[in-house]
Amino acid sequence: MDMTKEAAYGLNKEAVRRRLLELADGRYREFHGGLLPGVDNILGVRVPDLRKLAKEIAKGDWEAFLLENDREWYEKDMLQGLVTASAKMEFDRRLELTREFIPRINNWAVCDIFCGSFKEAKKHKEEVWEFLQPYLKSKEEYELRFGVVMLLSHFVEEAYLEKAFAAFDAIDSDAYYVRMAVAWAVSVYFVHFPEESMKYLKNNQLDNWTYNKAIQKITESYRVEKEMKELLRGMKRKG
Repeated sequence: MDMTKEAAYGLNKEAVRRRLLELADGRYREFHGGLLPGVDNILGVRVPDLRKLAKEIAKGDWEAFLLENDREWYEKDMLQGLVTASAKMEFDRRLELTREFIPRINNWAVCDIFCGSFKEAKKHKEEVWEFLQPYLKSKEEYELRFGVVMLLSHFVEEAYLEKAFAAFDAIDSDAYYVRMAVAWAVSVYFVHFPEESMKYLKNNQLDNWTYNKAIQKITESYRVEKEMKELLRGMKRKG
């Protein structure tokens, strides 16, 4: 069956496996693998190619794909997330499948690509906010990162500022990818709401490492003025 017909009828498990092998790039595998310590099942398929493949899967029997999709390769987890986030379905069903998908997240890349692809969050703010609460209170590294990255991806709005800052303050974790996500989130909020975020930086419960990393990220942004960067550098904590 040629590619056109295959796309029309939907991609089964073996067809997806074959396509991933065809798209694999050894040099990219080495490069990307260096960014994902502890992940040793990378084929080396670039994200744009994974997005295109996910769109093809979503046009066919995507439910069968999600049910049958194993964890042979990192890219299969990425596809699981992309299809879960983007296939046409009822919103309640998407939340249900998201809940099932989250335990598969074991690295920052799968987490962040999934969160950024969850476009329907824009239409269901309150439902998604409530859905995120258990994850923002979790003790698991990637459940927490999922919650934080969802906030910076879909809730950088005035109506959610205070609740987001309170959520960051309540996180109690020394996991690297959690603290990096919180620092990243604070920097994103600062770029969009500098006055309110400055008040938060002057009165927050962040640990020193996360607080200082947030300031570093803010000062690295080209969207922050030089004078503000100098002021922020002077606010770094010692110790």
